[in-house]
Amino acid sequence: MRDHVKGGALTEVTFYILLSLYTPKHGYAVMQFIEEKTDGRLSLGAGTLYGALNSLQEKGWIEPCDDSGGRKKSYIITSLGKAAAEKELGRIRELAETAAEIMGGPQGTVNR
Repeated sequence: MRDHVKGGALTEVTFYILLSLYTPKHGYAVMQFIEEKTDGRLSLGAGTLYGALNSLQEKGWIEPCDDSGGRKKSYIITSLGKAAAEKELGRIRELAETAAEIMGGPQGTVNR
């Protein structure tokens, strides 16, 4: 995964994974969350998802949690992960504001 450590952008998939884990979820629930929130535009395979979860865990952005005692491993976002997500949201907002200024107003409508 090519995600920022110092000021770059998160991948869209990483950002959605972090958002999904503001409440504990197992892998399949993360995949469902992402598909639902993107109206099916993003759909992750198990290999991609579990590779991403491992990478995020290594960064300290998520951690396993004991959600329900079930056999599925659940994850939750950490304070480091929340900081990364908040930084990305700020970056996205700045990008949208700049685009709206250039494209013609806060709604981003292009003057015709």
